[in-house]
Amino acid sequence: MSTPPLASGHEGPHALRPLLDTVLEALDTGARARGGPLPAGGPEAVAGRIREAVGDVLPDRGDPHAVRTLVHAFAATAADPAHPLCAAHLHCPPLAVAAAADLAASALNPSMDSWDQAPGASELERLVATALAREVHPAGTPDSLVTTGGTESNQLALLLAREVHGGSVRLVCGANAHHSLPRAAWLLGLPEPAVVPAPGGTLDPDALDATLTRLSGPLFVAATAGTTDAGLIDPLPEIAAHCAAHGARLHVDAAYGGGLLFSDRHRARLTGLGAADTVTLDLHKLGWQPVAAGLLAVRDAHDLTALRQRADYLNADDDTEAGLPDLLGRSLRTTRRPDVLKLAVTLKTLGRSGLGALVDQVCAHARQFAALVDAHPDFELHAPPVISTVLFRPTGVTDTTVAAVRRALLTDGSAVLGRARLDGRLWLKATLLNPATGPDDLAALLHLAATSRATLVEGHTPR
Repeated sequence: MSTPPLASGHEGPHALRPLLDTVLEALDTGARARGGPLPAGGPEAVAGRIREAVGDVLPDRGDPHAVRTLVHAFAATAADPAHPLCAAHLHCPPLAVAAAADLAASALNPSMDSWDQAPGASELERLVATALAREVHPAGTPDSLVTTGGTESNQLALLLAREVHGGSVRLVCGANAHHSLPRAAWLLGLPEPAVVPAPGGTLDPDALDATLTRLSGPLFVAATAGTTDAGLIDPLPEIAAHCAAHGARLHVDAAYGGGLLFSDRHRARLTGLGAADTVTLDLHKLGWQPVAAGLLAVRDAHDLTALRQRADYLNADDDTEAGLPDLLGRSLRTTRRPDVLKLAVTLKTLGRSGLGALVDQVCAHARQFAALVDAHPDFELHAPPVISTVLFRPTGVTDTTVAAVRRALLTDGSAVLGRARLDGRLWLKATLLNPATGPDDLAALLHLAATSRATLVEGHTPR
C-alpha cells in the first residue's frame, strides 16, 4: 500500500485539490438531498441514514470513496445554519472566507503550545488578541486569549479572579446567567454562587447592590450582554458602579452581544462593557466564524500571569531568555489549533464596516420579524428584540402545544426554531444570524409556525 498523500508540504496543495472538488460536490448533493434546513424524519430516521452510509466504521480494507459518501451523508443530515429557516440557536452560518482560511489552518496544522510548532501563527495570534482586547478596553494594558467559546472563557475568567484574590472568590450572578458560570464555580471548588433576581430577564441592579452589601470576602460579579434565551443585555453601567462601590470584580459574558462592538449603530448598547475586568466574546456567533472562535478579554494583562506554567520541552527557561515566545500561558489547553487565522482573515477582509454591516442586517431582520409576529392575530410577541432574537408564541394555547409546534417543524425538517422559558411561559425562539435572510424568508418562517399551530390545535392544515 502506498503512503496516503499529506495535506501540507510541497505536494499538499496538489493532493488537496481533487479532494476539495469531491468535498464541494458532496456538500452540494447532500444539501439537495436534504432539501431544507433540517433532515426530515426525526432522530431515529437520521441515525438510520448515517448508519447506512457508514457501514463498518473500521473495515479491514479501506474505501476510496469514503470522502464522497460520508460528506454527502453529513450534509444530507445536517442542520444548515445558512438556510434562512434554520433560526433556533446562536449557530451562525460561517463566512466562506473564514471557512477557506480554516482549511489552511487544518492543512498546516500548527499547534499553539510552543513557538517551534507555530512560529508565524504565534505572532498572528498576539496581534489579533491585542487588537480585539482593545475593542473592549481601549485604555490601559489589555490582552485577550483565544478560547473554544463562552464556556471556556467564563471558566477562565472565574479562575483568574480566584487567583487574583489569593485562591478564594464567590460568584455573584443573575438568575439569567449562562449555565457555564455556576458550573465553573463547581469545577473550581468555589462556594455556592449567590444568585440575584433577574425580573424580565435582566439582572436587577438594586438587588445586586443589596447582595453585595450583605456578602463579605472577594466577590466576582458576572453580568450578561446577550442572554441565550432572549438576547437581553443587563444594565451594565449600573452594575459596574455597584461593583466599583463594593470592590467586587466584574465579568461580562458578552458571548452573544459582544459582536455589537463592530456596529456604529448598536455599539452604544454595550456602554459600560469597558469597566469589566474580564469579558467573554464569541465570534462564532455575531462574527460568522466556523466553530470555535471564542476569546476572553482582560483589562489588565498582568492578570494572565496566573496561567504561567513551565514544561522544559515546550518553554524551557533558556529558550525563553533567548527570545523564543512562551505560549504555554496563553491557554488552559496544551495542544490547540490556530483558530486565530480565520479571525485574522475575516477582520482584514471585511474590516470594521463590513462586520458592522452584517450586525446591522441581522438586527434589522429581527425587528422585521417581530413586526410580522406583532401583526399576526394567531401569535403573541414577547417584546421588541434587543439584538437578533425574537420570542413569540401561538395565542390561546398551552406550553405543551408550544413545544409540540416546535417539534413538529423539526420532525418534518421544514423549519428550526428554538425554545425559551421566560416570565413563567414557554416561547418559540427565532435567532436570526443569517445576513442573507430576506423578507420572504421571514414571512415563510412565520407561516410554517402558523401552519403547525393550526394542524395541532384545529386539526387541519390551512391553505
